Amino acid sequence: MENNEIAANGTISENTENTENTEGKCAEKTNGVAGPGRNAYDVLNERGFLKQCSHPEELRELLGKEKLTFYIGFDPTAESLTVGHYVAMCVMAHMQKCGHHPIVLLGGGTAMIADPSGKTELRKLLSVEELDNNVAGIKKQMERLVRFDGENGAVIVNNADWLRNLNFMDFMRDIAVHFSVNEMLRAECYKQRFERGLTFFEFSYMLMQSYDFLCLNRKYGCELEMGGDDQWSNILGGADLIRRKERKRAYALTTRLLTTADGKKMGKTEKGAVWLSKERTSVYDFYQYFRNVNDADVKTCLSLLTFLPMDEIEVLCAEGANINEAKRVLAYTVTSQVHGEDEAKKAEEAALALFSGKGDLTHMPTVALSDADIEESGMSITRLLVLAGIEKSNSAAIRSVREGGISVNDRKVTDTKAVLDSAELADGIILKKGKKTFVRLVHKD
Repeated sequence: MENNEIAANGTISENTENTENTEGKCAEKTNGVAGPGRNAYDVLNERGFLKQCSHPEELRELLGKEKLTFYIGFDPTAESLTVGHYVAMCVMAHMQKCGHHPIVLLGGGTAMIADPSGKTELRKLLSVEELDNNVAGIKKQMERLVRFDGENGAVIVNNADWLRNLNFMDFMRDIAVHFSVNEMLRAECYKQRFERGLTFFEFSYMLMQSYDFLCLNRKYGCELEMGGDDQWSNILGGADLIRRKERKRAYALTTRLLTTADGKKMGKTEKGAVWLSKERTSVYDFYQYFRNVNDADVKTCLSLLTFLPMDEIEVLCAEGANINEAKRVLAYTVTSQVHGEDEAKKAEEAALALFSGKGDLTHMPTVALSDADIEESGMSITRLLVLAGIEKSNSAAIRSVREGGISVNDRKVTDTKAVLDSAELADGIILKKGKKTFVRLVHKD
């Protein structure tokens, strides 16, 4: 994507020619720890967050001498955020620690349209009731990392407040007139979908997101929009709209997405996305996800997802260092930040119990089988794999058993018709798939 690929009406707005990729540029050492008196731009850059910025030198100077109001948007397409969203939450926390004022924008309005970025087809459209429920769930997760009180406490706003009752003709005359279709089609998010079919419904998303920035600028004096690098076109469009329409300063800055060393998105498992909600991803599974990341990705995860000083991260990930210890620190630290220290300790103890025979087994993911479950399953290994949530169907369970990937209490099972003894549920039966998936079955009292 060209760094200055879009200016809302087809030309480059004032100073937009300064847009550039900021990756790898750090003006001064801060040890990567945000705090009062630190320049947030340098902190984010040193930790590897920064990707593109519309006016990098100007913005860095402002972040060093003024307290800017900024915002990051989150579309509430589920009642929980994922590990991918957590990068943006950490960015917000670093900015706040440096004294800047965060606005958490929840897209109760834009989510009704659905962002086409990174998607090959139209997203599922949610009802107003579903979106409002999701917004409530996300607010709770934000509070673990971002402070909502004090001098620069974060503010939560919902763009449904100004988008859901927007007058179409007024919007087209006041906002849409500043956007060039030719320039919008140059944006990568639209080019990918244009070949497969892009609805006008989705095409309007950039206008809506740009209007969000304008509304926040007018009401809160917000001057900076931040977000993942896949949002570059949308974010730059908003900054350009403010500069063009209001004749005020406005900045666009994107941060890196959570990806592996070979460029693939992180945050996916066989069970699906890694969620911040323990109802969607158990604390143990969350811990194990980070405990088992590839060696090449440990430093990236520690830098982006924790607040450990960079010199400490360098020592943990130095050549010849114990990479397993770095993974343990990563898993424990991120789990503690998301779920609390008590939950992190339980997950660590469960992992210790599984892999070394020491620790407390009661903290591992557990499924309690009722008498009806036992009778219905007949304690068949394949049915138990489905009841435990390890496999989604009987056919998948049969395939895993045949391929030798299933064990029961550390004994490999290859007979698809194997039946377990229900009496063993008293002490717990540990089902294992491969090296990373464990579930303990017990008898429901």
